[in-house]
Amino acid sequence: MGTYKPSEFRKGLKVQIEGEPYVIVDFEFRKPGKGNALYKCKMKNLIRGTVLSRTYKANDALEAADVEETDVTFSYKQGDTYVFMHKVTYENYELSKEQIGDDWKYLTDGLECSVYLFNGLPVTLTPPNHVILTVEFCEPGAKGDTATNVTKPVKVETGAEFIAPAFINMGDKIKIDARTGDYIERVKV
Repeated sequence: MGTYKPSEFRKGLKVQIEGEPYVIVDFEFRKPGKGNALYKCKMKNLIRGTVLSRTYKANDALEAADVEETDVTFSYKQGDTYVFMHKVTYENYELSKEQIGDDWKYLTDGLECSVYLFNGLPVTLTPPNHVILTVEFCEPGAKGDTATNVTKPVKVETGAEFIAPAFINMGDKIKIDARTGDYIERVKV
C-alpha cells in the first residue's frame, strides 16, 4: 500500500491507522507565524463509526487503506443482519445492525446503496443522498391549521419516524435527505 503526505489530505480520503480503515471527514490547514504547517484532521472509523481528531505535521505520513466502494442493492433483513447484493456479480454482502447504524431508516427493497469493503469484507454502508418512502401512519392534520411550518411525526414503511409538514397523509410518498433525516418534499406518483 502507498502512503499519503499531509499535503495530499482531503475530505473523503481513506487511510489506515493502526490496522483500521478511516475516512477523513473534516480537514483544516494551519500555518502559524512561526514553525511548521499543521494539518488538523477529523477521521471516522469505517468499522466502529467512532471519530478521531489528530494533528499532523508536513513530514508525517499515513498509510492508504485498502478500501473499495461497490454498488449494491438492498435485498432483505434477517434478524439483526442486513443482506445486500452486488449488482453485477450477484454476490451477497452481510452487514450487522451496528455496521448499518441509523441508515436502516432508509432501507427499502431494491434500494441502491454503496458498501465499503476493507480487505474484501464489508464494513459500512452509504445510502443514496435522497430516498423516497411511503407514509404508513400519521395523525390527520387539524382542519383550519394553516399556519406556516406546522409539522407532525410520520411513520414510514421502514418503521422509522420523520418530521413532515401537517398536510402529509397516510399513503403519501415523501422524499427524505438520508444525510440529515430531513423532509424535502411530497412526491407525486
